Amino acid sequence: MIRKQFALLLLLLFATFNLSSQTHEQQAWKESKRIEKRIKTTKFPNRDFSITDYGAVEGQPDVPCHEAINQAIIACSLSGGGRVIVPKGTFYLGPIVMKSNVNLHLEEGAQLKFIPRQELYFPAVLTRWEGIDCYNAHPLIYANGETNIAITGKGIIDGQANDETWWHMCGHPKFGWKEGLPTQTGGGRKRLFEMAENFEPVYKRKMTPQDALRPPFVNFNNCKRILIEDVTLTNSPFWIIHPIFCKDLIVRRVKMISEGPNTDGCDPESTQNVLIEDCYFDTGDDCIAIKSGRNADGRKWNIPSENIIVRNCHMKNGHGGIVVGSEISGGFRNLFVENCTMDSPELDRAIRIKSNTCRGGTIENIYIRNIKVGQCKEAVVRINLKYESEEHCDRSFNPIVRNVYIENVTSQKSKHGVLVYGLEDKTNIYNINIKNCCFENVTSGNKIFNCKDIKFDKVTINDREVVD
Repeated sequence: MIRKQFALLLLLLFATFNLSSQTHEQQAWKESKRIEKRIKTTKFPNRDFSITDYGAVEGQPDVPCHEAINQAIIACSLSGGGRVIVPKGTFYLGPIVMKSNVNLHLEEGAQLKFIPRQELYFPAVLTRWEGIDCYNAHPLIYANGETNIAITGKGIIDGQANDETWWHMCGHPKFGWKEGLPTQTGGGRKRLFEMAENFEPVYKRKMTPQDALRPPFVNFNNCKRILIEDVTLTNSPFWIIHPIFCKDLIVRRVKMISEGPNTDGCDPESTQNVLIEDCYFDTGDDCIAIKSGRNADGRKWNIPSENIIVRNCHMKNGHGGIVVGSEISGGFRNLFVENCTMDSPELDRAIRIKSNTCRGGTIENIYIRNIKVGQCKEAVVRINLKYESEEHCDRSFNPIVRNVYIENVTSQKSKHGVLVYGLEDKTNIYNINIKNCCFENVTSGNKIFNCKDIKFDKVTINDREVVD
């Protein structure tokens, strides 16, 4: 008995020593594996419903078939679930609504083309627009409160946005805006933000076509167990994949190609337990941007995004490759990014964190490793707590960025290696660790303002080691 107790004690001592000998980063990456195992996955009965059986007609731009597709989705859900099949061919449609236990599956050669007529996307539905709760134009693909839903297959889903339809609403001549056309900057965006700052109830925040607030492509609100796999999503009016208050999301082998204004790739907002892997991004804004609400609305819900894993992705064009913010008032924790590539003269930054004193938010526990950057326009790593000036907001919410670990990142060309803008008291950015990184062909070095605690370990810029 004594011998067994002694052996058990030795075993416990060895386990304790082994754990303590691991670095903090090693323990964190082990935790990422545990997070991944906790992500609940979708499962569907072996039952198919073809959209053509419900009246969808292929190849007729003037005959939208979204009502037929929505009927197929409802029938599938009511029967206990299965696949709604989009066969080979081109189908034109307006907005569709996903229901529980439905997998919308596009066969190879299938295309869904959304008709860009604004009136099809009203009446408005409950959503968020740039982090503000509201009723706005119906997203192209929408779900609210559903469980076990998927969009899969090797087909193409085309939002058909361009400078003549949705994109000019941003208000910039670059994207086709002309005098007399509706624009979000002509009042809609400002009106929505003022309603939020004045704590107007959400049911009164009803946006109209004249407000010109473009809808997202795929918008799932308060849903659980979601899979988006293999499809191509292109020409989005606004953000491409935008889950809000969701849990257990997998985005796998998806191509997100849309170079219009504000066409972010994947923006999990107040969403937990997310895996994004083997995806391709070529976007007009941030490729992946993690969010948790803007200003008062984000603080009201106080639901952070957390437990997000990104791996084996490629980012081409975009304002940022991996981004946290800027609508981050509910906070964020636990990001794990590895084995990604980024490369484009039109990619502004590789790794980006952004907030301000209106939005606040605590951003913590970010682990990034093994990233290869060909070139980016501005900085490989940028942290900015003075992002975007705002009017008529409470500026008493200082953001915090802490516990950031970046390792084995290489870049072949950029203006800056690391670019940091903190707040004047220098207490809001700390425990930033950059290790074993090599940045080549950097024209302006590092620039670090108002950062309390940033450590460089074996980091070189243009073959010269960086000193803390």
